[in-house]
Amino acid sequence: MSFRELARELYRAKQNVERLEKLLAAASPQEAGAIEGELAGARAEQRLLQQIIDGHKTSLPGAGRL
Repeated sequence: MSFRELARELYRAKQNVERLEKLLAAASPQEAGAIEGELAGARAEQRLLQQIIDGHKTSLPGAGRL
């Protein structure tokens, strides 16, 4: 997967996390459990994509030079 595709996926993951956080804030106690589970998965996906991108950046030629 290219860096650009990873960045797009990270953007989508962030949008999904934000959407779920808004749903959770407005959810009834009965709905909250299911949304929290989905939110945990979405946050894990976001963290993983961010870690992949961070690793991708440091492996690029010239990365880390100022």
